[in-house]
Amino acid sequence: MGAMTNSAVVLAGTAAYAAAVEEASQAAAAYYATGESTLDDDAYDRLVRGIAAYEQEHPQEVLEASPTGKVAGGAASGDVPHTVPMLSLDNVFSAEQFATWTASLERRIGRPVAAWSVEPKLDGLAVAARYRAGRLEQLITRGDGTAGEDVSHAIGTVVGLPEQLVEPVTIEMRGEILMTTEQFEQANTVRTEHGGAPFANPRNGAAGTLRAKDRAYTVEMTFFAYGALPLPDSGELTDTLAELPHSEVLEYVAGLGVHTAADTDVAPRTVTTVEGVQARVEEVAALRASLPFGIDGIVIKADLAADQREAGSGTRAPRWAIAYKLPAVEKVTRLLGVEWNVGRTGIIAPRAVLEPVEIDGSTVSYATLHNPADITRRDLRLGDRVMVYKAGDIIPRIEAPVAHLRTGDEQPIVFPEACPQCGSEIDTSEQRWRCVRGRDCRLVASISYAAGRDQLDIEGLGATRVVQLVDAGLVADFADLFTLGREQLLGLERMGETSTDNLLAAIETARTQPLSRVFCALGVRGTGRSMSRRIARYFADMDRIRAADAEELQRVDGIGKEKAAGVVAELVELAPLIEKLVAAGVNMTEPGATPPPEPGEQGAEEAAAADGEGTAGLPLDGMTVVVTGAMTGVLEKLSRNQMNELIERAGGKSSSSVSKRTTLLVAGEKAGSKRTKAEDLGVRIAAPDEFAELIAGFLPSEV
Repeated sequence: MGAMTNSAVVLAGTAAYAAAVEEASQAAAAYYATGESTLDDDAYDRLVRGIAAYEQEHPQEVLEASPTGKVAGGAASGDVPHTVPMLSLDNVFSAEQFATWTASLERRIGRPVAAWSVEPKLDGLAVAARYRAGRLEQLITRGDGTAGEDVSHAIGTVVGLPEQLVEPVTIEMRGEILMTTEQFEQANTVRTEHGGAPFANPRNGAAGTLRAKDRAYTVEMTFFAYGALPLPDSGELTDTLAELPHSEVLEYVAGLGVHTAADTDVAPRTVTTVEGVQARVEEVAALRASLPFGIDGIVIKADLAADQREAGSGTRAPRWAIAYKLPAVEKVTRLLGVEWNVGRTGIIAPRAVLEPVEIDGSTVSYATLHNPADITRRDLRLGDRVMVYKAGDIIPRIEAPVAHLRTGDEQPIVFPEACPQCGSEIDTSEQRWRCVRGRDCRLVASISYAAGRDQLDIEGLGATRVVQLVDAGLVADFADLFTLGREQLLGLERMGETSTDNLLAAIETARTQPLSRVFCALGVRGTGRSMSRRIARYFADMDRIRAADAEELQRVDGIGKEKAAGVVAELVELAPLIEKLVAAGVNMTEPGATPPPEPGEQGAEEAAAADGEGTAGLPLDGMTVVVTGAMTGVLEKLSRNQMNELIERAGGKSSSSVSKRTTLLVAGEKAGSKRTKAEDLGVRIAAPDEFAELIAGFLPSEV
């Protein structure tokens, strides 16, 4: 067809242009009908930009089927007229393009734009929800912008779109229906249980579900309002909505009980400068990977009604709003193979080998596959075209095969019959398969993990040294580290007196680490650093942890029924290792923690409420603390894990995200979006030195 540039497909001539128009039309038709396009969003955008560039140079050759200048690429339609056209948005892809667009808008209205509303561009389907006297009567898709499809049968399955408003007003809500990550996973589970092919991605899931009428099952979706307008019989509300700034319209909508993005990390924000818009765009882009729903950009709108009126609208898009598109995080590529890797606890994890594809600025050749059951549930096959998702630093994952692109040449994925690491039998009794040798299968990895900085922190014990110790028969688990003798170590290659003494000193220090780190070193599946701290602080010593049943473990924040049962089972399996650690004199208590009451005394839950789980009187008692940015002063050398330990020893609860429940943000250098959000929420902010003074009595002696 033509060469690719970073921004568009370059079309070489009339034939290439005609072929591009046909491909784009077919892709748009599939996309707006069921969400199942042969092109991912990025490829479609580049193709349409290439078509537009060709048409600008050859206006006499423009084909009627061209997607340019049309809502939904001209592919969608419907038979329910919209009261006001439901337009698409034009796109920009850089700060420079956005600056050019704003300058053009301000020239059009003859003055600077007074305020901008900056909000997430949600990756779903645009719909209009019509309420009469406060009751939801009709749900309509965007269609071709002038008329849409009636999907009122979906009423009652969409979270955030109440069937009755708080006030009996007649109004039309406009917004996006999508599937959150959790809803998407649940939808695919239900769909495959009923014999259906899994949805390729959340947008595909929402599109197919919204239009489905006769399924034997229902799945949930979520609505986010991005605007509202009066219906012909709205009365006084007509004049009110016409004069309200866009930001106040959203507040009014939320007050009626309709869901908006206001309670998310990417809540709409009003700013007064182009620089402020760009700063918010960067904040939202940085948060994208952590959101529980998909966004593919940021929508920027002139906030004042007067600015919007004077700017007006074109046939396809309003002139007062623009979509600032973010780099694609989702692409279609081919599944070439599956590798089976064994983790440090013996878990056998599949990894997808992909035909390399560029996503979000990096080349992706591998993606995670959760477990064999997941492969079976998704009906993945070698040779499949698959939808791959990647955002920020998140490991790429396969969302689903694009089933309608199958050729019949795809082959089943072969599961291993023996452990790929050691050849032993595989325990297939749970969804995640495991070598029957467990941690012994990957002994070096298990010991190296236990000795790591955030666990026992044994300096000088890298993987190479661990291999030496294992090969020499000196250690069979990490408890054996505490019984190593000086002469044994001196007998190893490249171990002189200085390195031996340093290693023994580091091991001796590790013997005194708090219980939370010792528990973390055990590598109990389903627990990590923060969960290990919570368990250690709740029970205070190892004997109480080991004596706890699943019901008691569920009293620890963040442990549910399934995880509690898993922890109990693993502690039984780890009993010999724990006994060896106790015999070696390793610390089994958590400094400053108060054990829960014994059975027969005050109930555990009441006791926790009465004394704050042993934190009463401590400087951070009852506080939820978030740390962000680079620490300075006495805190400079502490890792983030050490900071979280410090918070919890001082009676607080550490958290990674700022919310209404956050009590204190410790903001170091380059604090970024978390500081901005804390300021918006009125959360107390402390500099590192101020925080260090607050918890001075709990600082490690080395600082």
